[in-house]
Amino acid sequence: MSAVIDPSPKPQVQDAAPRTQREAKIAYSDNKLEKRLCREVGRAIGDFNMIVPGDRVMVCLSGGKDSYGLLDILLLLRERAPIDFDIIAVNLDQKQPGFPEQVLPDYLTRRGVKFHIEEQDTYSIVKRVIPEGKTTCGLCSRLRRGILYRVADELGATKIALGHHRGDILETLFLNMFFNGRLKAMPPKLVSDDGKHVVIRPLAYVKEADLERYAAVRGFPIIPCNLCGAQETLQRREIKHMLADWEKRFPGRIESIATSLASVKPSHLMDAELFGFRGLVASGMPDAAGDTAFDEEPCGTPGTVRFLPAS
Repeated sequence: MSAVIDPSPKPQVQDAAPRTQREAKIAYSDNKLEKRLCREVGRAIGDFNMIVPGDRVMVCLSGGKDSYGLLDILLLLRERAPIDFDIIAVNLDQKQPGFPEQVLPDYLTRRGVKFHIEEQDTYSIVKRVIPEGKTTCGLCSRLRRGILYRVADELGATKIALGHHRGDILETLFLNMFFNGRLKAMPPKLVSDDGKHVVIRPLAYVKEADLERYAAVRGFPIIPCNLCGAQETLQRREIKHMLADWEKRFPGRIESIATSLASVKPSHLMDAELFGFRGLVASGMPDAAGDTAFDEEPCGTPGTVRFLPAS
């Protein structure tokens, strides 16, 4: 187990001014991307009150594009934010064969970021317990979660930040609907099952495509996961392809689905525990929240009139 490393900040080398029109356009586009990511992450933090003054945010860094992007944007926002909060990056070294253990420490030291490397051989546990060819993600995730909760206690972290983006949240929504019969996604903020930790997902509004491009722009030293990175489950892969196909054929559909997660009408669903259907009676008094005789037509172009075919 490694101790917390607090390297002294290193001066950042400034990029040379663009010398051609093409370079100027690329620099302009890259700057817009950074601003968009900062805006979306800042909006999520504000909407859900994810970070408050005095917080110590433990950023879980796996070595993938999403967690690198999360750390990078939080560092930028900390410089500009009107509140003071601390950041510490934590990586769980699961002892996967061939894992390049110096990549993250070297990167974080260059960036001047406080970090902690937790060494736990969960790889051997997963390989021993899960039969060959079966999905390792469930057990691996549970083991990681327990370890990270313990590390958060040891480091005095008040928030645990995960790198799940908008695509992850929507894929989980459909996975639960299609395969588990539940209307459930990944919340942007939650309390752990032991009641001791607050977990946040500051990338909740961020598109995966933006993170992919940002990783290329920033040149993050990506580390592939030999345990499960190439073992993307068939179900999640199918959902990902479905969403990509929808967005290709119906631009804006993904944006609409994401918006719907923040506009839920329990009275128009079927959960009797969530809404008091059993005790619902007509009071005889007007109710602005009551149902209308006919729902508004959600399809079609505004202003068009739809006629039923003649009987």
